[in-house]
Amino acid sequence: MSDLASTADGAAVRAYHLADEPHPSSGTALGFWLYLMSDCLIFAALFATYGVLGRNYAGGPGGAELFDLKLVAINTAFLLLSSITFGFAMLQKQQNKVGGTLGWLVVTGLFGLCFLGLELYEFHHLIKEGATPQSSAFLSAFFALVGTHGLHVTFGTIWLVVLMIQIAKHGLIHENKRRLMCLSMFWHFLDVVWIGVFTFVYLMGVL
Repeated sequence: MSDLASTADGAAVRAYHLADEPHPSSGTALGFWLYLMSDCLIFAALFATYGVLGRNYAGGPGGAELFDLKLVAINTAFLLLSSITFGFAMLQKQQNKVGGTLGWLVVTGLFGLCFLGLELYEFHHLIKEGATPQSSAFLSAFFALVGTHGLHVTFGTIWLVVLMIQIAKHGLIHENKRRLMCLSMFWHFLDVVWIGVFTFVYLMGVL
C-alpha cells in the first residue's frame, strides 16, 4: 500500500513540474510547426502569383535574357551546404560539444552571408540593367518571391548570431537546445523553399 502511495506521489510531483514548466518542449515544437505552416501559406501565395504573372513581360526582357544560371547555381550550392553544416552542428549538439557546435554554426552563418551577398549582387545587376519591380508584372512577382525568401534568410542569419552568443554565454542548456532545434527546422524549410524557387523561377524561366 505504501508503494502505491509513493508511486502516486511521484507521479503527482512529475505532473506538477510538467505543468509548472514555462516552455514545454512539446508546446514549443507545436507552436513552431504552426508558424512554419503559416509561412508555407505565404510562399504558396507568392508562388501562385508568380505562376500567374511570370510570363507577363510588358514588352520587356524575360527570364531567359535576365537570369544567370551559373550564378544562381553557385548561390544554391551555398544554401544547400549551409543546411549540411547546420546538420553537423546538430550532431555536435547531441554530443554536448559547445566548441564543435559553435564552429559549425559559424560555417553555416558564413554560407548564409555568401548566399545573401550573391542575391543582393543579382538584384543590383538587374536593377542596373533597368529590370526593376516596376518594369513588368513578371519582375514584380519575381522580386516579391525571391526577396521574401531573402528576408527570411536574413532573419535566420540574425537569429543564428544571437543564438551563438547565447550558447557561448550559457552553454548547451535545455533552452538553447530547444532554440537550436527550432532554428534548424526554419533553416531547412528555407532550403526546401529555395529548391522550389530555383526550379520554378530560374530553370523554367530560361526555357
